[in-house]
Formats: sequence, C-alpha cells, structure tokens
Amino acid sequence: MRIAVVGSGIAGLASAWLLSRKHEVTLFEANDYLGGHTHTHEVQQAGQRYRIDSGFIVHNPAHYPLLTQMFAQLGVASQPTTMSFSVHSEASGLEYNAATLDTLFCQRRNLLSPRFLGMVRDLARFYREAPTLLSQRDDTTTLGAYLEQHRYGAAFRDEHLIPMASALWSSPPTQILQFPARYLVQFMANHQMLQLGDRPQWRVVKGGSSTYVAALRAHWPVRERLNCPVFSIRRHYDRVEVDSVAGIGHFDQVVLACHSDQALRLLDDPSERERSILGAMTYQANDTVLHTDARVLPRRRKAWAAWNAWLPRDPEAPCTVSYCMNLLQGIDSPEPFVVTLNRADAIDPDKLLARMRYQHPVYTQAAVNAQARKAEIQGWRRTWFAGAYWGWGFHEDGMRSAVEVAAALGAHWPPHAEPMPATTARETELVA
Repeated sequence: MRIAVVGSGIAGLASAWLLSRKHEVTLFEANDYLGGHTHTHEVQQAGQRYRIDSGFIVHNPAHYPLLTQMFAQLGVASQPTTMSFSVHSEASGLEYNAATLDTLFCQRRNLLSPRFLGMVRDLARFYREAPTLLSQRDDTTTLGAYLEQHRYGAAFRDEHLIPMASALWSSPPTQILQFPARYLVQFMANHQMLQLGDRPQWRVVKGGSSTYVAALRAHWPVRERLNCPVFSIRRHYDRVEVDSVAGIGHFDQVVLACHSDQALRLLDDPSERERSILGAMTYQANDTVLHTDARVLPRRRKAWAAWNAWLPRDPEAPCTVSYCMNLLQGIDSPEPFVVTLNRADAIDPDKLLARMRYQHPVYTQAAVNAQARKAEIQGWRRTWFAGAYWGWGFHEDGMRSAVEVAAALGAHWPPHAEPMPATTARETELVA
C-alpha cells in the first residue's frame, strides 16, 4: 500500500520506520528537520562543539521498553544520567535539592523548620497512601480535591508536588490541580516514583537525542518531504488525498502523527466522533529557550539539580522549570547549558542560544475519557491516529501508538528483530 504519514515526532518517525518494512511510505513534515520534540542543537563555546537537547531528553529500559528496543536494534548508544529535582521559591528564598539528605537540607535552617519538616513528612505519607487510589477506579477526583480531602499541607502541595508535576508535564499549577488524581498516581507508580529508594536508572542518548533520528533515516526507504506542511486530508471510499505544499497526493491510508488538535483541523470532513474525541484533548504552548544564564538556577550550587523548579513571588503566576543540561547529558563546559520554559524575560539576551515553542498535552478528565475511546475512530475511513497524547504524553507513549498502528496495517514488529541493514533508498525532498 501507499501510506502517508503526517508529522515526524516520535510517533511519525516510528510509524514511518515500521510501515516502510511492508509498504511505500511518504513522510510529511512542516519543519525543515525531522524529530519534533527530538531536538538537538549544535553549539560552540570556548572553541568546543556541543550537542544540546531541548525536547526529548531521558528514558529508561524499564519504562520505555519499546523505545529501548528500537535503540538497540538501531545501535543507538546511551549513558546514565541523573533525575535530581530542586525547588527555589522567590517569595521565601527556600531552596532544596531532593537528591540526598545533604542537598535536601542545603539550607541548614530547614533542619529546624516546622513547615519544611512537615513537607518532608507529607512527602513520605503521600508515597505510602496514594497507591490506594489505584484500586479504586476513581477518575473523577482531581488532585487538588484529593490533597484537600486527605489534609496534605500547603508546603507539600505548593513547594513539592505541584512543581514536580508541572516540570513533568510542562503545565501550569492550576491545570495540575485539575488532573485526575488516580491518573497522576498511576503514572508515578508506573515509573517507580512513589518510593524513596530503588528507583530506575535513567539514561540519555549519547551525542544528543537526534542521534536516533539519524540512525532511523539510515535504515528506511521512506520518501521524506520536509518544509512541506499539509493543508487538508480528503477521504474517499477508495483512496485518501493529501493536499500539501507539494500538491495533492493519493494514498491508500494516512497516519496522522501530529497533535490531536492538528489532526482534527486537517480532516476535511471529520465525523462527530472524531470531533468529540480529538477535540477533547487540548495543548499548552510552552516558550522554551536554550541559554547559558546560570541565574535561573538555584543560588546555592549544592541545590543545582537536573530539573530545577522556580516558584515566582506572585502565587497566581505559573511556576517554571530549568533543565541543567550539563548534569543531564554529562557535559563539562565553562558555562552551564540550561533549557528554561516560560521564563525568557529573566534571561540575559547575550546568553540566549536558541528559542523554541513546544506544545504539550493538557490532561483533564475529558482528555482521559477521550483516550479510552480511541478504538471508535482508529482506522475509520483509511485514517489512523498516532501520538503520545494517547498515553501520558511521553516518548514511549508515542512509540507505542506507532507500533499499534503499524501492526494494524500489517507491519508487525517482532520482539527480537534482527538489525536492519543500512539503505540508500531514502528519498529526501526539501520543499521550497
């Protein structure tokens, strides 16, 4: 079959890779690079060249089994990293790094602070009590309601749990409090986050995450169309028309591996079910900058962590997060490389290296309900939907959705596949 794949994030890349084993695949991408949130920047500093990630960064074999298997098949190397987490409050001056007891109490006065010690006690209690949600099948209680019902303190809520969840999902605090509580706890349980010890070893791709994109492209006969936004998808009983910058193309099937809202806009005649399901899943835009301004990190070097949440003085303003890429990617450089979300105005313009705008799914009760209805629209009228939005919004979720779509179209991925030989059959077309 001739299959069009629209979008080259992890879902689109994996779909194209797997489907090209059985079918003729054309991959459409509006940007001039493949990868979506897999975004590695070439940076020079003090005569040295560095490759810094700003989107997809970490994975681990236990919770990213499909992605890990793909990396192994492609020969993509990885290395251990840290997932330490810190908080800095502008209003109170509080700083802590949850990695060790020493860094947790990097401000020694917190050893005698009832508020801080209460936060630590609530943290241990949450790890102990929250798993009971998993057996209750309650998708209606929000996180905010759960915390209030169980009398968790404001310090734990505002200075730990919300900043941590905001960093994970790149969402503002008000949206985090509206998360279904069981959904958040299920994610934490699946990633072994509800425990103080014996956590998984996280890893990063050596040489930057886009290394795996290059490896994929060396192992597929996919026709790539870059700088080629798609305008609409028209579906007929015997074919699908993809109208793009390159003109109108005719295909047997189409895989919409873009965001759910983008997929809905592309459909020329969406059904009521498609409108209801895809329309229920919304996105949050996040202004993202790569820079070398260490002022956005905690004041105390001991408090620097891989993920650094900053709580603004205004309680109505969203907290933000800065990723210390030196810690995450194991980089030694004169100045730290930092990726910061939604705080560009605090960064010295002379230290700005790149600016991006990423979209992340927003998880509400309506979105979770829509996820459960995927089967109602999948494959209908020669149209398939792949994306991380069907899961928790992470790379493994996008990978899993692609594997499911490929299998439905006859491209089954064996659990222990032999490495694919490199091919020069790929055709890349950069549409002007």
